[in-house]
Amino acid sequence: MNVNGLKLTVAAAAVAAVLTAGYSYGNFPLMTNAIAAGQPATAAAQSLSPMAALPDMSSIVAQNGRAVVNVSVSGTRKASAGVPDIQQLDPNDPMYQFFRHFGGPQQRGDAPTHGLGSGFIVSTDGVILTNAHVVDGADEVNVKLTDKREFKAKVLGMDKASDVAVLKIDAKNLPVVTNGSAANARVGDWVLAIGSPFGFENSATAGIVSAKSRSLPDGGYVPFIQTDVAVNPGNSGGPLFNMKGEVIGINSQIYSRNGGYQGLSFAIPIEVAMNVEQQIVSHGKVQHGRLGVSIQDVNQALADSFGLKTTAGALVGTVEKDSPAAKAGLESGDIILGVNGTDITSANELPVIIASMPPGETAKLQIWRKGNTREVDVQVGTLNAEKLASNDKSQADKGRLGVAVRDLTPEERRQADTKGGVVVENVAGAAAKAGIEPGDIVLSINGEPVTKTEQLRALVAKAGKRIAVLVERGDARIFVPVDLG
Repeated sequence: MNVNGLKLTVAAAAVAAVLTAGYSYGNFPLMTNAIAAGQPATAAAQSLSPMAALPDMSSIVAQNGRAVVNVSVSGTRKASAGVPDIQQLDPNDPMYQFFRHFGGPQQRGDAPTHGLGSGFIVSTDGVILTNAHVVDGADEVNVKLTDKREFKAKVLGMDKASDVAVLKIDAKNLPVVTNGSAANARVGDWVLAIGSPFGFENSATAGIVSAKSRSLPDGGYVPFIQTDVAVNPGNSGGPLFNMKGEVIGINSQIYSRNGGYQGLSFAIPIEVAMNVEQQIVSHGKVQHGRLGVSIQDVNQALADSFGLKTTAGALVGTVEKDSPAAKAGLESGDIILGVNGTDITSANELPVIIASMPPGETAKLQIWRKGNTREVDVQVGTLNAEKLASNDKSQADKGRLGVAVRDLTPEERRQADTKGGVVVENVAGAAAKAGIEPGDIVLSINGEPVTKTEQLRALVAKAGKRIAVLVERGDARIFVPVDLG
């Protein structure tokens, strides 16, 4: 099978989508009488043993359905004149990249947008978990309960690195879910999802755990749970239950050729989500640990080259200058075999462990270097600021330009191949109206190079009513005209 066409898709839906057809899907085959002609009664009894019975999921839905909510969002995006809607283009289409990079300056006006997702209540006073991509960029977020009550929700914070967002509604004595453990889930276990696929509220679908600790492109530091549960647009942010009726994950992404369910869905482990929730509720932001190294898996050829008997561990490719790893003495060619007594069997396990550690904590690494094992203590640093969550957008709102920026890290300068520039973290006001986006690198203002955040503020402060901002977005550099008013 050609898998090159598979696309990773977030399962949020546009409300504007029109449903033209429905379908039914039988998850389980009908049970038939096992006593066939000539079959002994004992054999029939064995084939119908309790171990072979399908689980009864109706009680899980009845108990937890009221705690699953519908999340609808609204906002605005730039409408283009004479330019195709990029959302309608296949990302593999060469024209997609052209319009993505060069369509910006031709944009005119604002077009309303609407989106749909799911969520679930984790506290009786109205704290709700959903996906960050469901509410990212929304001007307004509304939550609808199964009893038809509707609330305007406040986004307490979101963490794009884990794709988790925390909402709050003004309500009391709400039904809540019970959290379980993704770590205790086994491949082959039955699981159940509840959500709002295509807007069909409180829909339940079932399947099994297909795999654990999956690493996905742009999946950040999440060890995803892979399932074959039917997850479609609108399911994003909804809960994944085990057969005890406990939430073990948040349904987040699917692999699909057509944007709909094709048997591969992925959920964020509940342990990751609750860690984010606790940090946002307590501190208003999320911090992830970092080492400052690039790593790769150890295959058999590499294991032989480094004198290892197994293919376990994470091979260090580069060590960032002045990073926690560099300060601790890690070197290119080291193989990290364990962290704090936990073995590293593959490279994708290391970022998950480190990201979950609080910055400042000591990570005791077991490494393989030049044929010998040794212990190295590393004081964990903080993941780059653009990965962190925060509920404070005031910095973006105060300035004339309307952006919150930070200086580039040395690694980011190397990747962007630039000596200057600052990274946009939050955007509002004039910059948002002009089409500047989080992640853009601001290179100059009216032809004056920008190398530091202070310099950007000074250039904007002395500018007139209109400025030309040169930004780098992806592989392209474009000028964005901004009306400062």
